Amino acid sequence: MTDHVVTAVADGILAIHLNRPEKKNALTVAMYAGMADALERADADGSVRVVTLTGTADSFTSGNDIADFMQQRPTSGETPVLRFLRLVSTTRKPLIAAVNGLAVGVGVTMLLHCDLAYAADSATFQLPFVSLGLVPEAASTLLLPRLVGHQRACELLLLGEKFDAASAREIGLVNAVHPAAALAGAVQERAQLLAGKPPSAVRLTKALLRSESTGVAERMIEEGRHFASQLQSPEAREAFAAFMERRKPDFSKAL
Repeated sequence: MTDHVVTAVADGILAIHLNRPEKKNALTVAMYAGMADALERADADGSVRVVTLTGTADSFTSGNDIADFMQQRPTSGETPVLRFLRLVSTTRKPLIAAVNGLAVGVGVTMLLHCDLAYAADSATFQLPFVSLGLVPEAASTLLLPRLVGHQRACELLLLGEKFDAASAREIGLVNAVHPAAALAGAVQERAQLLAGKPPSAVRLTKALLRSESTGVAERMIEEGRHFASQLQSPEAREAFAAFMERRKPDFSKAL
């Protein structure tokens, strides 16, 4: 684990902090490896219910550290860059981003794989791939048009112009915008709320939301299979019992 990726676990929440403020949290190969390792640990650890990801100082991340990236270009699926992109798109635990400032390149495209995202009112966003002679990554040419429509996606990806937090909220890239000083607390509150939910129901709902099945009938069958299984689960029994007994459910022992 690099010192530029700091992790901590408390109350079922694994917090990942990008900590390279002197370089605006520009991502090195070692930082990608650190984030990938953290996501793998979260998926393997039953006590972790939610993962949060944020930056430090005035930056979420300014994207790739170009010098480091050119020295260690991703050439296979197991290189740290591509391993992180694979894991961020497949992690089973809910992933919440707190965009505390500058978000460039992968700092924006990774948000398409987060389940919830919140931004400081001072945050800015940019997708400069074409201007750098590159193409977008992280399946953003598929996911961004689904989110914002074809023309808006073309504007964001082809022109690569900077946009603000209010615009990110308007197009659905983030759930809400908070004053910078209030962002961490707001995200922690959301993470705690999610961490208190029945964990397998959360994981299965996330999987269904991410499923590539497109037909209504196919999705109903997929949902029905999980619904029937969950009816027999300890967490469903606890939820129903708590409702009948008019108390708050306790899912702390559910896996």
